Amino acid sequence: MLLLIAGTITVLVVRNLFVATMMLGIVSFTMALIFVSLDAVDVAFTEAAVGAGISTVLYIGTLAMVGAQEKIRVKFAALPLIICLAVGGALFYATYQMPGYAEADNPVHKHVAPRYINDSGKETGVPNIVTSVLASYRGYDTFGETTVIFTAGIGVMLILRQRRLKRPPPDGEEEEDLKTSLNGSISGLGSDHDLVPHLVSKLLIPFILMFALYVQFHGDFGPGGGFQAGVIFAAGFILYALIFSLEEARVILNEKVILCLIALGVLIYGGVGVVSMLLGGHFLDYNLLSHDPVHGQHLGILLVEIGVGITVTAAMLAIFYAFVGRAEIEIEQLD
Repeated sequence: MLLLIAGTITVLVVRNLFVATMMLGIVSFTMALIFVSLDAVDVAFTEAAVGAGISTVLYIGTLAMVGAQEKIRVKFAALPLIICLAVGGALFYATYQMPGYAEADNPVHKHVAPRYINDSGKETGVPNIVTSVLASYRGYDTFGETTVIFTAGIGVMLILRQRRLKRPPPDGEEEEDLKTSLNGSISGLGSDHDLVPHLVSKLLIPFILMFALYVQFHGDFGPGGGFQAGVIFAAGFILYALIFSLEEARVILNEKVILCLIALGVLIYGGVGVVSMLLGGHFLDYNLLSHDPVHGQHLGILLVEIGVGITVTAAMLAIFYAFVGRAEIEIEQLD
């Protein structure tokens, strides 16, 4: 908590936005180390890949596309402020109805946690309790989270890829400066003269992708799973785009393929539930997927984790492509 407060104060105090962005990345990386020390390696994977990696890249990409000065807005929107305050107050009030933090007599410690710890291995055949809870016992909740990620990726693409209908024409000199800035933000991805990054990335990226596959298919025995593997896999592709240019990355994986992959992951997850219903069980009832309930649970968890990994990877790449593609739309409008 103190580290987060210190990072927030640093961001507020530092005037240079680029330095503030790098400080946010440092805070996220430090938090990942703290999660490792607390044996929360699953969360550390996600924090390192998203917080210290992908988020920092998106922050810097956003700074490259915005102007140096903030536009003055005379109109004050009171309704959004009132709605935010009302929702925040309701959430804050709801916290008083929750049981005390870390108290031994909480229901979760008396009923839920002992069941997971004592019986999850025998019922699902998965040694990693976190994976069994997320993919089996809380399969509906994880399916909702996967759908949220799918919606977030599609929503960001729709917002950033749309063209602005009303925009005042800039002056000639201002237009040239804006074009130069936007062109620089695009062409800055990759360079033929960066021999050291090219060489290092060629050595690192295969291991990053291989580690993502290890995290994906070893999540039932150790820390990992679809969420962690997805962000690591996306981080490898984003690193490739940053080093070798966006056009090279699009040759391997373009926007159309990414859109199909976002939907494919959700369909795989939901399809497992539909197959369970067709076999005479409930939605996401993995017991019927095999002759043995334990084998069925193991197979179902493996399939839904693959769906989660595909959706998370595609969503992260869709957001990155949408941010970079926004600069291309800005140039087209200036022309």
